[in-house]
Amino acid sequence: MTVSLPRTAALGVVAALALSACGAAPDDSTTADGKNAATATSAADFGGLDALVKAAKKEGTLNAIALPRDWANYGALIDGFQKKYGIKIEVENPDGSSQDEINAVTTRKGQDRAPDVLDLGSSFALSAAQQGLLAPYKVAAFDDIPEGQKDARGRWYNDYGGYISIGCDAQRVSSCPTTFADLLQPRYKGQVALNGNPTKSGAAFGGVYAAALASGGSFDDIQPGLDFFAKLKKNGNYTPVESTPATVEKGETPISIDWDYLNAGYADEFKSKGVDWKVAVPSDGQFAQFYSQAVNKDAPHPAAARLWQEYLYSAEGQNLWLAGYARPVLMNALDQAGTLDKTAAAKLPQVSGTPEFPSEEQQSKAKTVLAQGWAKAVSG
Repeated sequence: MTVSLPRTAALGVVAALALSACGAAPDDSTTADGKNAATATSAADFGGLDALVKAAKKEGTLNAIALPRDWANYGALIDGFQKKYGIKIEVENPDGSSQDEINAVTTRKGQDRAPDVLDLGSSFALSAAQQGLLAPYKVAAFDDIPEGQKDARGRWYNDYGGYISIGCDAQRVSSCPTTFADLLQPRYKGQVALNGNPTKSGAAFGGVYAAALASGGSFDDIQPGLDFFAKLKKNGNYTPVESTPATVEKGETPISIDWDYLNAGYADEFKSKGVDWKVAVPSDGQFAQFYSQAVNKDAPHPAAARLWQEYLYSAEGQNLWLAGYARPVLMNALDQAGTLDKTAAAKLPQVSGTPEFPSEEQQSKAKTVLAQGWAKAVSG
């Protein structure tokens, strides 16, 4: 089957992707009848959405981390939340990795500047839940999130996603690659980059998994992906420069293996700057994945943290992901409810087939293999 709906549509079908101590939650997070946002497992559990909004506004701040404004339309989501509720979002280390987020939670427990909320690559969300770092909280739309795309206890749930793609600067590369097999050609010497380190970054992790699928591997066997990058390194095609909008614009990473929504966003962003950025979802290594949202169990602003989740899973929030070329997890539900932004959906890259996702066990196994072999694969 051919998926021609927005990125979110495809994933929707798939589902069928200087320190100051702070101790206890602030009084602003407790209602008059003694309900505490820090232990609320839903808006209803706290007395309803209006009560949650009131408590979140009293807190007045939301601590976020690793949310680049140009990543899947996060800039519009941040602005939309701030305008709607008058709550200031402080974003630390916007270009940080999923592992950086987890590290911030563990090292700043009990501090005012600890992250309230997390946006994690799927495998990293599983790790955070296993470490007991996440608070159970079910958004109002929880039941509409497809099975397999959420933790039964509500400690994490998938939100937006896409496919691993190959982005290419057509002005610097005479013939842009469209498959992983193409990337091994000598003409691409020193040009192929990943968005981060796969042991720390969800995007790079997906890139290696996709390479494995293109090289005879499977969800149970990511080793061929490491072998692929070892070949890229040996023949001089792989560059250790981690791709970002800045490296793309400067021509430092003319070929970038990254999520399709990021590469598609770059194409729009750089058009006015004279960069002809092409995007292809490789047919030999189709890998789709969602990013997950979660609340820090020890969030310094627990009401604002939960309200942020409600906003992200509202029709407004989900359609803003879609406008950023990301496929929202509630895409099918929005379509059925008649609230889907069909104009934005129609702009998603067309992908053939129905994506499949690795299980929790498969992802955990893959992370272990990467932790043990990635540095060796790309060293020398």
